[in-house]
Order: sequence, then structure tokens, then C-alpha cells
Amino acid sequence: MDPQTYDTQLECKRIKLEQAFAQFETPSVEVFASEPANYRMRAEFRMWHDGDDLYYYMFDKVLNEKVRCDQYLPASVLINQMMSALIVELKPNPSLRHKLFQVDFLSTLSGEMLVSLLYHRQLDDQWRANATALKAKLSSQFNVNIIGRARKQKIDLDKDFVVESLQVNDKTFLYKQIENSFTQPNAKVSVKMLEWAIDATQNSQGDLLELYCGNGNFSIALAQNFNRVLATELAKPSVDAAQYNIEVNGIENLQIIRMSAEDFSDAMAKKRSFRRLEGIDLDSYVCNTIFVDPPRAGIDPDTLALVQGYERILYISCNPETLKDNLQQLNQTHKVTRFALFDQFPYTDHMETGVLLERR
Repeated sequence: MDPQTYDTQLECKRIKLEQAFAQFETPSVEVFASEPANYRMRAEFRMWHDGDDLYYYMFDKVLNEKVRCDQYLPASVLINQMMSALIVELKPNPSLRHKLFQVDFLSTLSGEMLVSLLYHRQLDDQWRANATALKAKLSSQFNVNIIGRARKQKIDLDKDFVVESLQVNDKTFLYKQIENSFTQPNAKVSVKMLEWAIDATQNSQGDLLELYCGNGNFSIALAQNFNRVLATELAKPSVDAAQYNIEVNGIENLQIIRMSAEDFSDAMAKKRSFRRLEGIDLDSYVCNTIFVDPPRAGIDPDTLALVQGYERILYISCNPETLKDNLQQLNQTHKVTRFALFDQFPYTDHMETGVLLERR
């Protein structure tokens, strides 16, 4: 990693993406850059015990060896500051360092921090007392919460989430982010993704259906462009966070259902009935637009057929290969009218991609 080469590597990604999707006659790629350093809001490290020494490390697959990480350039400034402060406290404390094998950090642009300590042993009252003292000491410098994890054990000293604050255009959105649940790692690029999605759906008609909504990251921001939004998500912690986010942001036209995209596709096709949909009149929604942000595997065939039935499809993908596979079918009925590259993961081959498709 060399921040001085950032612009060059981003241009290489743009060229690679345009060439990979040339068959679909896409418009020019809209490129949204990352900060060249300190862009990751979360990071996790293994811990190496060497006598009295204790340090963070990652495993380099290319070098096939562990790499000591006293600081970590991709991680936020807040994480780097916490890395230094935390290791000073852990080293001389037998209770806190004994069989500690991993530390996870989750930070926010709003200044909150969550530190998770993972152990190969059960945690006792002595650990809790020492961890409480650690939190008190770190709290003089940081807005921090600490979690202890071991096999079938989780200890929250206070709470297991942070609340992120994102300035999106002229609005501020608050998002509850729960420990060990998915969140967008690059917060500033995430803001650009939200602004792009809002712009792509300006002057929309009717309602929005969103699949794979997570903690409501996109649906909350997009609600302003639609009469109503109906969203689905399977993971319970994400649904719980989404309900919190709906309330704290005062969103009144968004409803989230806890079910998989596959089950929802069956419900829409009237193949099966679901208790979770009791009291929800799916036929009352006039959804001309569907938004999907699927996992790396892409969209399954049944859900892809459902998606194809909408006038406009907004598709965010973390895997260009599965996006290409899905576009083989979607391109038969829809045309790509917006095409974006979001550099969530600088200096890697990963490319976050956004497309807007409109019926031919």
C-alpha cells in the first residue's frame, strides 16, 4: 500500500470494470474514490504472544507468514489510536491477555468505538473486573465500549453497538451498528453510494421494494424518493437494528419484514403463504422500482425472475462476476442506464459496483 499510487490503482480498476462489462453497452463508469488511507471503519487482528511481548498481526497469504501490525494504514485514525492505547494496557495485565487470540475494532465517523476481545478460555469475575477498569481508563480518551467473547459466552460491559452518523446530501442519518453484524466498512464511500442511489431514483413513481436490506442503510435514505418502501432481511440482529434506525430517523413510510429474498419471491408469486406476512397487504404496494444489494453469491434464479418483473432495478454488487452472471438474464429485458464504481476496498481487486437498469 502506497497512498501516492492510489489514483493510478483506481484508474486501473475503472478500465478493468469497463472492459469486463463492455458486452452490456453500459454508459461511462461513474467513479467514486476512497480516502487513500485510514478509510476502514472496522478491522480485526489476531494476537501473538511472545514472552512478555504481545502484538497484533495479520496473515499475509502471498508471503505465507504473519505480519506484525503495530499500526494499520487502511484502518481509521480512531482505530489506530485505540490499537496503541489498548496494547499498552493489555501487556502487563495477566487476566486480560491470558489466552486472548483476537481483537476486533468497530469505529464510526461520529467518534464511537467498540472493542471486542476474543479468548480461548471462559471469562470469569476477575476478567470482568479488569475489563471494567480498562474501559474506565480508556474512556478518558475514547468513547469506547468493550465486549468479551469466549466459546458460548459474551459479556457486554455496557452495550454491543455503536451509532454512526452519516451526512448524506443535506440530511443526517443515524445508524445502529451491532457488533459482529455486517456494516459497510468504508463509511465515506458508503455516503457516496447513498447519494448516488438517491440521485439515481430521483422523481420515482410509486413504491420501492428492497431485498437484502441489512440494517436499513439504503432503504432509510431512499425512503424520501418513494411513497412507501417495503424491505426484507433475514438476519435478526440486522432487522432489530433496522427497526431502531427507522425510529431514530423518523422514517414513517418504511416497513421491514424478516424473511429471506427466496421466501419473499415465493410469497409474491403466491406459491406459499407466510405467517410473517399476516396483516401486510402486498397487493397494496405499487412498486415500480426494486433495489437489491445481495451477498457475493449474487441473486438466486427465482429471485432474479422476481427482480426482472420491475420497471427499474437498482443493483449494488460487491462481486462484479456474479453481477455479470445476473446481467446475462436482466439485460434481455432491461438496459443499463447508470454504471458506478465505488472504491470500498482500495489496493485490492475488490470492486463495489452499482447499476441502474430500466425496462427496454
